[in-house]
Amino acid sequence: MNITVQSIKFDADQKLVDFIKRKTSKLEQFLDNIIEGVCYLRLENVEDEANKIVELKINVPGSQLFAKAQAKTFEEATDLTVESIRRQINKHKTKTRTAVSNHKELLNSEEEEF
Repeated sequence: MNITVQSIKFDADQKLVDFIKRKTSKLEQFLDNIIEGVCYLRLENVEDEANKIVELKINVPGSQLFAKAQAKTFEEATDLTVESIRRQINKHKTKTRTAVSNHKELLNSEEEEF
């Protein structure tokens, strides 16, 4: 999977980029046909300590998965977004399997009628 990391209005160090790529590459364990991913890193101007925002967009065949998290560190926010995407992948796989199995059942019932 090809992941692009973009930091908005600041320069992310290489350790952070490597961390994000390592975490997102683990998503391939759950879905092997991920096309690409884009990760946006932003700092928000608020007085709260949790001002780091990570947005993760993953393209899969037929769909696009998106997650956003805000935390005190980019690493923590990355963990939250990757976990959210993992849950969305499981939901996506369940939905597509159900659609395929329903389609097969319909085809089998039509063949029985003839």
